[in-house]
Amino acid sequence: MADPTRTQARTADVRLRWLTLAAFVAPLVVLAAVFGTRFGLWSAGFGLEVLTLKIGRILAFAGLAAALIAVIIALKDVRRRGLYAAVSLAVAGATVALFLVQQQRFAVPADNDVTTDPAEAPAFSRAVLAMRGGAGAGGGGASVACPDLVSVPRQVAPETAAAALSAAGFTVRGAAPFRADGAQEGFWFGLTYDAAIRIRPGRTDVRVAQREGVGVGDEACRLAQAVVQGLTPQG
Repeated sequence: MADPTRTQARTADVRLRWLTLAAFVAPLVVLAAVFGTRFGLWSAGFGLEVLTLKIGRILAFAGLAAALIAVIIALKDVRRRGLYAAVSLAVAGATVALFLVQQQRFAVPADNDVTTDPAEAPAFSRAVLAMRGGAGAGGGGASVACPDLVSVPRQVAPETAAAALSAAGFTVRGAAPFRADGAQEGFWFGLTYDAAIRIRPGRTDVRVAQREGVGVGDEACRLAQAVVQGLTPQG
C-alpha cells in the first residue's frame, strides 16, 4: 500500500514543476512573436500588438499567479523545492515588470508620422518612397506635430544633417544640398522608421515616419526629437 505522505509529496512536486513551467510561458510566447515577425511568418502588427501586448500580457500575469502558488507549495519543503519557487518567481516577476513598463510607454497617444512643420512636411526622397511602397509621398497633411518638436532656426550643412541622423541611430540613405535621408530598423520586431531632413535658408525641418503603421506610443516623436537635438548647436 502506497504511503499517503509520499504520494502527496510527489503530487506537490509535479504541481510545482508545472507551475514553474507556467512562469516561462509568457517570455517564450514573446520570443516566438519576435522570431516569427523577423522571419516573416506574420506581420509586425500581429506579432507585437496581438501575440505580445495582448496574449503575452495575459500569460505574464497568469505566470505570476502560478509563481506565487509555487512559493506556497515550496514553503513546506524549502530545501528541496525552494529553487523551483525562486526561479519561477524571478522569471514571472521580471516579465510582469517589463510589461508594465512597456504598457506605460505604449499608452502614450501619439502618431507614427511626425514633423517639425505639419503645414508643409519634408518629403521623402524617391529611394525612400520606393522602400516605403509609395506611402508617405509629399508633405501636407500626412505628418503631424508632436510635443516639444520644433524646427531648427538655421540652415545646416548636409554633413551636419547626416551626422545628426547617424547620432540618432539612423542609417544615412543619402545627403545632398538642402536635404538628408535615413532609416532605422528596430531590433526586436523590425519596425522601420524613415527620417527626412529638409534644409532651407534660415530653417531646417525634420520628419520621421514608421513604415508599418504599428502603434508603439511616442517612438516616432522621440526619434524626431533626437534628430533635432543633433542639429541644434550645443552650448
